[in-house]
Amino acid sequence: MKIIGIVASPRGAEGNTARLLHVVLEGAESQGAEVEVVYLPGRTVLPCKGCNTCHRQGRCPQKDDFESIREKILASDGLVLASPNYIFNVSAQMKAFIDRCCGVIHCMAFEGKYGASVVTSGGGDEKPTADYLNHFLINTGIRPVGSVWATMDTITEEVLPADIMSEARGLGKKLVQSWQTKVTSPEIEERLKEFQDRMRSLILYRKEEWPYEYGYWEKHRRLT
Repeated sequence: MKIIGIVASPRGAEGNTARLLHVVLEGAESQGAEVEVVYLPGRTVLPCKGCNTCHRQGRCPQKDDFESIREKILASDGLVLASPNYIFNVSAQMKAFIDRCCGVIHCMAFEGKYGASVVTSGGGDEKPTADYLNHFLINTGIRPVGSVWATMDTITEEVLPADIMSEARGLGKKLVQSWQTKVTSPEIEERLKEFQDRMRSLILYRKEEWPYEYGYWEKHRRLT
């Protein structure tokens, strides 16, 4: 299994978000997974311009790292998104990446992959951010298996507490095992179906304006 981890923190590899993600990936590696980490410290993935080129042509015209990151994910089996909680939501770096995935979402182009989310904060309230990340994963076609987070102002040591470390490693192991056994849950499957039906209606409505996405659906999904 190949897993891509995305760290959307301005502190890059030096931040707490990266530290926690690496523990998750250690758990995945212990189950035989191959992992790669992509850092989004800023200006790596620019904000979406709303030009609709991705819907018409299948690629974004902006000259940054987004397309190469998208290709890495397409070639992988799993995706772990890691973001600090900044003012009750993901970082600006993660939001830019998510917004640039609008074409991916319309096609649910990451279908068949498994994923998870990682969140850190200074003062708490991480769950809504983790839920948002997992909601995004579902809308790309990915089946999330869970999330892990840490509230840093409660941690005085240089290393993460043993319970958080155990939870993070366990999440990485679960990600690999879920992919290996193709685990499903009724709730996730229903949410995937509901969103697929929603996107089918959108693509049919916009088929003249968005020829690439209409063609993708014709090739990979049912339009009727």
